[in-house]
Amino acid sequence: MASVTPNPLKDAKRIVVKIGSALLVDAASGELRLDWLKSLALDISKQKQQGRDVLVVSSGSIALGRRVLGLPEGELSLDQSQAAAAVGQIRLARAYEEVLAPHDIKTAQVLLTLDDSADRRRYLNSRATFGALMNFGVVPIVNENDTVATDEIRFGDNDRLAAQVASMAGADVLVLLSDVDGFYSANPKTDPSATKFGVVTEITPDLEAMAGDAGTAAAKGGMKTKLMAAKSAMQAGCAMAIMEGDQLGPLTALENGEAASWFLAATNPKAARKQWISGMKSRGILLVDTGAARALASGKSLLAAGVQNVHGEFQRGDPVSIAGPDGVELAKGLVGYSSAETMAIAGRQSTEIADVLGYVGRAALVHRDDMVN
Repeated sequence: MASVTPNPLKDAKRIVVKIGSALLVDAASGELRLDWLKSLALDISKQKQQGRDVLVVSSGSIALGRRVLGLPEGELSLDQSQAAAAVGQIRLARAYEEVLAPHDIKTAQVLLTLDDSADRRRYLNSRATFGALMNFGVVPIVNENDTVATDEIRFGDNDRLAAQVASMAGADVLVLLSDVDGFYSANPKTDPSATKFGVVTEITPDLEAMAGDAGTAAAKGGMKTKLMAAKSAMQAGCAMAIMEGDQLGPLTALENGEAASWFLAATNPKAARKQWISGMKSRGILLVDTGAARALASGKSLLAAGVQNVHGEFQRGDPVSIAGPDGVELAKGLVGYSSAETMAIAGRQSTEIADVLGYVGRAALVHRDDMVN
């Protein structure tokens, strides 16, 4: 634990904001809380004006859809949840589009399942999509793909999903907008002696034992899942905040020092990703020429033109070693093509890749962001 509360949001370049159903949808009427959502849109606009990328992980599709379908209160069956999600998701996406458009902010809908983060190829595809969207200044609105997810593959709560998105996108800060203003030793609503943790630098078994379950009917993620999210975020080099979300302008409030619990990472997203790649076992070897070796030494990506030979069998997203003309390893990285495709384009210019493979691929064989020297 630390004694002075920091504010990582002030220095962040990319943030993920997780919003639960209880904040978005009025429990009594089943309608969107439009005033709150408009205040969040203003918040997002302010963050982007400060040069930050913003991604939103939003619940609410099932809560919106169940009212339209006239489904009863209480737990829904899987097929009922999927139907409600399909109906509600289009309304949820439209709501975000409408509140952000006045700020000249474009939105995109991204639906994910657990498999999209567990499978390395799909993980890289998702990461590339997020990167492209943010390069265009778009705010991705992310939700679990409830219409196709099953009990075996679903994230189960959007806290975990938000942590996975933060890792995929290389975010500096993850903000969980909750119904409490931080992480407590017990439920502060039922235990007046509960102690709040202002800053956490390590998630210990004692902390995990303190975590409870979901506190509202609309929310699936209790403190237990928030702690799981914090662990994932911290491993990815991302700081995470738990704060009271039921207020107008919550992000502005957090930046101005609003009460929250901060979970601090020991490293940054880039360093954490490099460490993750470094620990992987290589599936193949790419032998490069002296020009490519010099380019790698200066921090550039590996292009197909610099590859002289390919050893091993691998798929897109697998870790490979990159060796110089003398066979000494220069770097390790996640390759952008399969071994068969890599052999086909080895020594070719980036402009020739489409003609060789029959589709327009990525220019880099191994991108510098996916490489450790």
